[in-house]
Amino acid sequence: MSAPARASDTRWWRGLSRYQWWVLGISSLAWMFDCMGQQFFALGRQPAITQLLGASATPGAVAEYSGYATSVFMIGWASGGVLFGILGDRIGRVKTMTMTVLFYSLFTGLSALSVGVVDFMVYRLVTGLGVGGMFAAGVALVAETMPDSARPYALGWLQAFSTVGNMTAAVIGMALGGLQQAGIVGSAWRWMFAVGGLPALLCVWITRRLREPEQWRKAMLDRTKLGTRLGSIGELFSDSRWRRHAIVGLLLAFSGVVGLWGIGFFSYDLLRTVFDRTSLTPGEKTFWIGTTSLLQNFGAFLGVYAFTRVTQRIGRRRAFAWSFIAALLATSFTFAFLRRFSDIFWMIPLMGFTHLALFGGYSIYLPELFPTRLRSTGTSFCYNVGRFVAAAGPLALGLLSSRVFVHEAEPMRWAGVTMSLVFLVGLATLPFAPETLGRPLPE
Repeated sequence: MSAPARASDTRWWRGLSRYQWWVLGISSLAWMFDCMGQQFFALGRQPAITQLLGASATPGAVAEYSGYATSVFMIGWASGGVLFGILGDRIGRVKTMTMTVLFYSLFTGLSALSVGVVDFMVYRLVTGLGVGGMFAAGVALVAETMPDSARPYALGWLQAFSTVGNMTAAVIGMALGGLQQAGIVGSAWRWMFAVGGLPALLCVWITRRLREPEQWRKAMLDRTKLGTRLGSIGELFSDSRWRRHAIVGLLLAFSGVVGLWGIGFFSYDLLRTVFDRTSLTPGEKTFWIGTTSLLQNFGAFLGVYAFTRVTQRIGRRRAFAWSFIAALLATSFTFAFLRRFSDIFWMIPLMGFTHLALFGGYSIYLPELFPTRLRSTGTSFCYNVGRFVAAAGPLALGLLSSRVFVHEAEPMRWAGVTMSLVFLVGLATLPFAPETLGRPLPE
């Protein structure tokens, strides 16, 4: 890139209209609260399963059922992604966003009322429906509203807000851990899920402030004249170009999703084995797990920002390649060598940096692969359908911990190292991925 082009990158926001700022702001908040609810689950999963299992809550059983709960959540996530991804193209980005926010908020709140493992998993399944649909609707709306020069940066910032949601969840978890330790609240995990129901109020802003993008409205008008269908899975796979893009995007996203949800977010459970060797009370452990989440997501925020900048210099494929290699090395190193309390303060942010850098890439790259009439469907297919397969990731980690490495002193540690090889799937896919740097969105 030339020097003038690089200079303009640092001022990408100049010239955005007030309405474009509204779109970016509200979409980012919707995604932030979505991720806050996801993180509540990651933070509260083990204490919730432990309490709900009652007398049968052995370490192996808790690890195994935590894997089941996460897999169920990801199946709902994938199913909702497909459903709402299609609806995003057929009924509009704004209407779909409103529906997904209601789904993930209300059923996150209902999770606080769980009385057993079964109903807890049911709530997580339905919550996943809304979580899965939000991403595609949000990135399609932002991508089609922003000018080409600002689009990758705006999408990068939208993804960066996911880490803000995660950090917000961590702060709330830390505060509730302190209240639990003081005896003011009973189960911190129930209060966390209750707070996760509040973002439903954001729907008021979405319906009042946002409108469907011009590109989508034009596609609606052209569908009869051109003989095309909006949100058609059949068309996505009948055209060789979009079919190839869908498969490439699916494999790239699969690698990162398993890396984050099948390994990265289980770092909290790994840390509990470190904390178990200390004299920390349950409330203090909750506090330090929240602190760990803050550190992981601070690194993640920097990772998203770094990917957004780097990909504009070296291209999408090369940025992804470096990110997959870094994620493999950082994750396997962390799970193998994190043994001291002080290791949390540098290993965890490093792992968070590498994991979320990939997700910054998904928010930028996936909308660039598909035309307007298939953008929400294609993006959601890549980002979410991989979760059907990726749902086996947490299950595999749980089974590796409870059965394959059960005779090791710390089985989850070696299960995590083994699972880190999933990042090689994304790396092997890149030779088949198109380079989209500097190209307009397909029409």
